[in-house]
Amino acid sequence: MITARTPAWWRATLALCLGSFLVFVNLYAPQPLLPELREAYGVSTLGISLIMSISTLALAGALLVFGPLSDAIGRDTIMRVTLLLTGLCSLALAFAPNFESLLALRALQGFLLGGLPAVAIAWMGDEFDRPALLSAVGLYIGANTLGGIGGRLIGGGAGELGGASAGFLSVGLLTLVGVALFWKLLPRARAFTTRRFELRGALTDIAAHLRHPLLLAAYLLGGINFLIFINQYSYITFRLADEPFGLGARLLGMIFLTYLGGTLSSMLSGRLAGHLGQPLCMVLGILILLGGTLVTLSASLPWIIVGLTINAVGFFLAHSMASSWVSRHAEKARGSASALYLVFYYVGASLGSAWLEPFWQYAGWSGVVLGSWLLLGVTLGIAVWLWRRERVVQPLGVAG
Repeated sequence: MITARTPAWWRATLALCLGSFLVFVNLYAPQPLLPELREAYGVSTLGISLIMSISTLALAGALLVFGPLSDAIGRDTIMRVTLLLTGLCSLALAFAPNFESLLALRALQGFLLGGLPAVAIAWMGDEFDRPALLSAVGLYIGANTLGGIGGRLIGGGAGELGGASAGFLSVGLLTLVGVALFWKLLPRARAFTTRRFELRGALTDIAAHLRHPLLLAAYLLGGINFLIFINQYSYITFRLADEPFGLGARLLGMIFLTYLGGTLSSMLSGRLAGHLGQPLCMVLGILILLGGTLVTLSASLPWIIVGLTINAVGFFLAHSMASSWVSRHAEKARGSASALYLVFYYVGASLGSAWLEPFWQYAGWSGVVLGSWLLLGVTLGIAVWLWRRERVVQPLGVAG
């Protein structure tokens, strides 16, 4: 087993963090390009938002495929091959002749993007001892956030200089260089042993998770919150690209630096949960998200940036608590329980444009805020229910 802080640990952790960074660079690079792509292909805001929605939906489906598949064929091959094909998809996106082909390529890319997230932590679990695993997972999740920010900055910056095609080409070339380094850094798996996949047992575990009220509540909370959070960023790009702001793709990409507020809240969430408990932290996170959404109604760009930063703080606080809540309360098959949380998470993201588009068409950004508040009211109710439920069961020792 690989132990923490050894050269082998640093090499493997760096490889997996690089892989995670590349996944989220490719997933989110098109987001600041949405206004330009909308004009280039002559489609509606709902139509062009499908570029983000279809990729996250395909990613969610891939999680259910690559995880079990890796038990049979190994995790290394899946990560290497899917990352390589992801980079090639980004290059192909630069030359998509029409909107339909652009959408098809993003669906394929979204599916391929699920390869590494589905198996990376399982790879660590096979190869690392427990202290090494805990240290590596924290860095790996941090790379997710940096990849999301980096993808938008790279896509937006290159897109402003050379158009959307330049954005896709830049991300594709970066990915291929990164994949070459990933292949070189990732050590060969030594502790992995193939296991027979049993579909019936996997489906039984999934059904049990969905019947577990505490898990289902966390699934819904995470999925609905992400539905609102990530799609607010899509619609804010349309708002800020229009007058009176008139921001170009490069500056639109920079608004995603507000994600750093979420990086901070994720780092502090464990300490905060020790004082307040996980459900109350979820309540607090959603209240912060509600408040930040309200601030974005301002006509001042600096205040809009402040509101988005507040949103990131609240969302990632609630998300980190909900995801760890699942691991804590899953009675068995924790791996599939956590994977199911991610399925709800990304399916939620894929449905956001369908929910928010009517509000956008009716009342612009004010409508998006109203649509956001309606669903965040639902997740606030779920979080309050979990908080009250934990207060009831805590004397019995079920929750600590």
